[in-house]
Amino acid sequence: MTLAAVAGRAGVAVPSLYKHVSSLDDLRRSVAIESVTELTRVLAAATIGRAGPEAIRAAADAIRDFAHRHPGRYAAAQVAPDGSDPADAELAARAAETLTVLSGVLRGFGLPEDELVDAIRMLRSAIHGFVTLELGGGFGLPDDLDRSYAVLIDGVIAGVELLAR
Repeated sequence: MTLAAVAGRAGVAVPSLYKHVSSLDDLRRSVAIESVTELTRVLAAATIGRAGPEAIRAAADAIRDFAHRHPGRYAAAQVAPDGSDPADAELAARAAETLTVLSGVLRGFGLPEDELVDAIRMLRSAIHGFVTLELGGGFGLPDDLDRSYAVLIDGVIAGVELLAR
């Protein structure tokens, strides 16, 4: 993404963009904020009222569906804010909301507090890896991807249950 490309797609001159964003980094941060906010809304809607394995499946499906529908926004939502940069404060706040939703999904397993971050990282890494390979055409075998995805999520659930012991 470049400011020139964005200006071209928006049908405006590059200098006009500077009325709204100060730099390419500022534009990327704004896109990330909107993307994380939208992903969090999708996650919250999918998981509300659910617990245990059902909540993990709903969260995973919501993330996968979001990535398929909005691959660019999904990619933008994967950028971690820089906690030492005041410009990233809003992105950090939106990311914290996402973590709150995921924490709620995983708390239903009775995880000790010190295992929660590990469980969130496991869940996110598994889904992200699968989705990235899927969207990039990395699964060349003719076998059913949905079945493989279900096996992956079952494995994540088993891993979370193991952490909860």
